[in-house]
Amino acid sequence: VMKANVDKDTCIGCGLCPSVAPEVFEMDDDGKAKTITEEVPDGSEELSKEAEASCPTSAISVEE
Repeated sequence: VMKANVDKDTCIGCGLCPSVAPEVFEMDDDGKAKTITEEVPDGSEELSKEAEASCPTSAISVEE
């Protein structure tokens, strides 16, 4: 099972991750990204890894 996490202290709220993987990430009320679900849904693993690689502050971790 792959899990995604957003480090709120590092996140700058650029909005890139929900645009890359909208089924995994969304913007929270505080303007920072958050995960919609802790476990990455089947079929979204590649997009989650792409969001992790694209994050300008490396606030996202996606691990098995």
